[in-house]
Amino acid sequence: METTVHQALQTILDGDLIDRSTAEALLNADRDELYKAADHIRRHFHGNHFDLCSIINAKSGNCSENCRFCAQSARHHTGIDTYQVISEEEAMAQARDNDQHGVHRISLVTSGRSLAPETLTELTHLFAKMAESTSMLFCASAGFLDEQIATRLYQAGVRRYHCNLEASRNFFPRVCTTHTWEEKVQTLQLARTIGMSLCSGGIIGMGESMADRLDMAFELRELAVLSIPINILTAIEGTPLAELKPLTLDEVLTTVALYRFINPQAVIRMAGGRQQLGRDQYRCFTAGANGAIVGNYLTTTGSGIQGDLEELAALGYTFARD
Repeated sequence: METTVHQALQTILDGDLIDRSTAEALLNADRDELYKAADHIRRHFHGNHFDLCSIINAKSGNCSENCRFCAQSARHHTGIDTYQVISEEEAMAQARDNDQHGVHRISLVTSGRSLAPETLTELTHLFAKMAESTSMLFCASAGFLDEQIATRLYQAGVRRYHCNLEASRNFFPRVCTTHTWEEKVQTLQLARTIGMSLCSGGIIGMGESMADRLDMAFELRELAVLSIPINILTAIEGTPLAELKPLTLDEVLTTVALYRFINPQAVIRMAGGRQQLGRDQYRCFTAGANGAIVGNYLTTTGSGIQGDLEELAALGYTFARD
């Protein structure tokens, strides 16, 4: 094994963390060795357990924010379906299907800067209904929190909060100008104070450099985030990023492997956009990733749950609930 990769691997197996200069050196490592070592780290800390989660698009479109990647912004003309809150019937149908497939955790995701009181009431009702008829854990992704919103979500059974950094602190102003990276961090910190675990990652392929991706990986480590979704930009017509070229498979796998080296104890979770890689998406799970959002995403279609489970089982993964 190449010296840089071997030394970094041994550092992590010994219980230490790599620094920024080591991460940068790994960018020049042999790719196959890098991916194998990342997979070794994954097995060391997580075994073959695969972390499954799913999302329900509980409130769609008409968002006030100007995130340049997002089909849900009212500032972009993307033709998506918009609605205030998903019907209880539809939400429960999705929840039961995920529960029957053994999905570990489900999230209600809402568009918008934060939750209006009436929307919060409807969400807490949906969580109560899901608690009655499924065995899944609950996550929420509902924009910025205040103490009242966070407390009510916690009382409704939500034990994980999702708020993506989306990009590194330095790159973020090129992604969105209607809110700040710091506001996202404040929401994550509030969620943790209330008693929730954190899920936060970002999108790769928005024009950022590999250095920007490393910045975000270290920022997530500093925040002690243990569920890190990696989205691959889906260039959606009508958004400002519609013309960007997709990342190569090598760029994706290298990013996944480096996130595993930098955050060895986190679930590195493949999320939106992985379907663009076709069958090659499953190579991410031999390069350090050990979790995924399964089913469909917010405004894009994902891989079928059953197909994912079959492919992942063939790689030796297991899905038992805790």
